[in-house]
Amino acid sequence: MVDRGDPRPPHQQIAAEIRARIMSGDLLPGAKLPTTQALMANYGVTNQTVQRSLAVLKQEGFLIGRAGSGVYVRENPQQAVEPASYMPPSSPGEPHSWVTEAAKRNLRGEARILEVGEARPPAQVRDALGLPENGVAVMRHRLMLLNGQPAELIRSYYPVEIARGTRLADRRRIPGGSPTLLTEMGMPPVEFVDRISVRLPTSEEFVALELPDDVPVLRTFRIVFTVERRPIEASVLVKAGHVFELEYRLPAR
Repeated sequence: MVDRGDPRPPHQQIAAEIRARIMSGDLLPGAKLPTTQALMANYGVTNQTVQRSLAVLKQEGFLIGRAGSGVYVRENPQQAVEPASYMPPSSPGEPHSWVTEAAKRNLRGEARILEVGEARPPAQVRDALGLPENGVAVMRHRLMLLNGQPAELIRSYYPVEIARGTRLADRRRIPGGSPTLLTEMGMPPVEFVDRISVRLPTSEEFVALELPDDVPVLRTFRIVFTVERRPIEASVLVKAGHVFELEYRLPAR
């Protein structure tokens, strides 16, 4: 039954419960959902409410309907991303780690460069890089895709004294990505710090990532350091919250 103490509409409550069961693995990819009649009886709602719930989850990509058969959990509705795998420089001749990591999941990864130039960064980035209030940084804005579908928006900022006049400031792809280039420049990244939050998308993010209505995004604010603890990169990475999970492997202390 729906919870009368929950102020959300019944169809949102039902969608939230089914979504949680999919994300926890209780409903496996390819599993068939109970019939509409069974869902109506289970939650004590009308056919219209059940259909609205299923429509929400279909739009989000969790479910797929098969005419004359029923409604099923979509194969691979979520993807686990291990941020640490994107930090080491690529091997000589290898593409950006976004491409190689996608290939491990049988996906085609690519990057689309949206903007490159000097810009005044947000206060959070400015503080991380130690810039003055009116300071500027070299900014690279990219849209990352998987199998041709938008997956992540990234804005990366670099101090102008290290980036100006380099490939970081060039509107072209960087062979092997920024970790490879920074290593070649004598500033190999050795540590990164992530701060992760969840919020509703901005208009730009909603459109660029082709998000369903009312879906939050995962926002990662990342600072990259050299061995001397010098901050050389600060990035804001935004992913669809209903598609991606972040996986970290941490040693026990």
